[in-house]
Amino acid sequence: MGQTLMLAGHAKLPKGMAARDVYETLTVTAEVDSQYGVILEASCTLLTSHAHNYFNQLLKGLSLKEGLEPVIDMIASSYHGKAKEALIAACKDMYYYYIE
Repeated sequence: MGQTLMLAGHAKLPKGMAARDVYETLTVTAEVDSQYGVILEASCTLLTSHAHNYFNQLLKGLSLKEGLEPVIDMIASSYHGKAKEALIAACKDMYYYYIE
């Protein structure tokens, strides 16, 4: 296995979500290939395993070297729930650490 990076980003969860009863903030993590910027695995602190798996499948294979727009577009067009804006904000925070 080549060298990878573990990136994490955080955002505040909206009121009225079950996940907010457990976590005050939403965390997204991604294991990223350090050479090509490709997301190998992604995770989030949404409560259901289905949501975790779906989020991973949305981001897996996207390259952060192409910028954040493909990630935001994928979430915006595919995830329809209260956490959409928090997921996008957490990904922006995660991307900050990638480009840093």
